[in-house]
Amino acid sequence: MSKQTERDAFRSRWGFILACIGSAVGMGNIWRFPYLVSAWGGMTFLLPYFLFVLLIGSTGIIGEMALGRSTRSGPIGAFGQAAALRGRRSTGEAVGYIPVLGSLALAIGYSCVVGWIFKYFALALDGGLFAMGQDMNVIVDRFNGTACGWGNNFWLVIALAVNFAIMAFGVGGGIERANKVMMPVLFFLFAGLGVYITTLPGAGDGYRYIFTLDPVGLADPKLWIYAFGQAFFSLSVAGNGTVIYGSYFSDDESIPSAARNVALFDTLAALLAALVIIPAMAAGGADLSDGGPGLMFIFLVNVFNGMPGGRVIGLVFFLCVLFAGLTSLVNLYEVSVEALQDKLHLKRVAAVAVIAAIGTAVSLCIQAIVSDWMDVVSIYICPLGALLAGILFFWVAGKDFVLAAVNKGVGKPIGAWFYPLSKYVYCACALLALIAGALLGGIG
Repeated sequence: MSKQTERDAFRSRWGFILACIGSAVGMGNIWRFPYLVSAWGGMTFLLPYFLFVLLIGSTGIIGEMALGRSTRSGPIGAFGQAAALRGRRSTGEAVGYIPVLGSLALAIGYSCVVGWIFKYFALALDGGLFAMGQDMNVIVDRFNGTACGWGNNFWLVIALAVNFAIMAFGVGGGIERANKVMMPVLFFLFAGLGVYITTLPGAGDGYRYIFTLDPVGLADPKLWIYAFGQAFFSLSVAGNGTVIYGSYFSDDESIPSAARNVALFDTLAALLAALVIIPAMAAGGADLSDGGPGLMFIFLVNVFNGMPGGRVIGLVFFLCVLFAGLTSLVNLYEVSVEALQDKLHLKRVAAVAVIAAIGTAVSLCIQAIVSDWMDVVSIYICPLGALLAGILFFWVAGKDFVLAAVNKGVGKPIGAWFYPLSKYVYCACALLALIAGALLGGIG
């Protein structure tokens, strides 16, 4: 029996698309995107952001999906097969370990964040979150006591138990099924939150700000750099997660179409988050002056607790965040699980158990340094993985291989623009993400 026949796979086109959307929709959409929209002037930020989403969605996402599907492998095998076309399989496989280890490192750091989310969802469920009221000292102390060394052991273990339980059921039986539930519910609940926020006095100021355009602001080069960085990292091009999900995608389906849907719904999720958070902050009389964990676990808790129906709003919000975090975490860990299955020929459950043991042990130990941990991985390893995937696919594998991989399953072949735009512009953008991130201390 061939490796392709034995290999697990998504059972439907929309199962694949929803899983890819789930991998892309994460904390960047919720605690960074609204902050950047606020900091850089609403539509002034959104215009370049949309432009970069279009660029990356029509090049990088397609390329990584096609690389995975054409080789039926994760990054190690995919890079190896691409390099084998030039007689350099072992070199390609060696390079492929970089995005695999990067994905595992990012997953370990992200585990701590998802553990915080599980705790705050539980607090929202039992009323503990609302009971903190708008006492900022209490709210800040609760988060500081959570995001510290050994501060959230119980909920971190619970979060990882749920994550790895989903993964143990396989790609079709676990990952696809989970995303088919969580992603539609996330969008439905976020839309419901958005509708509710429109009824609050003062929310209109937030909407007006979002749709304000300052032509002078468009001349600032940093605006374009941060808009690019947000699009680049939000769409999860890192040479790992999109490659691995692509390797489970049917040959009969269109990758360009799937990539468009992923880019569209990831952007929609980010916009929904902005349309909830920015007007909510305006209604609460608070300035959206910071992003990151502080926005979600401190300032928004304060704002929600001051709203009519704040207990329900907090519960719905953290359920949405929980689904966003969990679907991304599953994707990040899947890369290393597949690598163990491929290289050590482990069964699915055994590979998940090994990665679960590593992920749980390390994430428990790094709780005090998770911010620095995540910065190193996201600034250096993620864009490097995207750059390497771009080089191996578009430069090393070559035009004939690329076009055959991308056009498989499509009704009409992709346009002549695709290959040069991907080979030269997208790969240059991946290099820019690495260099600019290093110089500016992160751009996404």
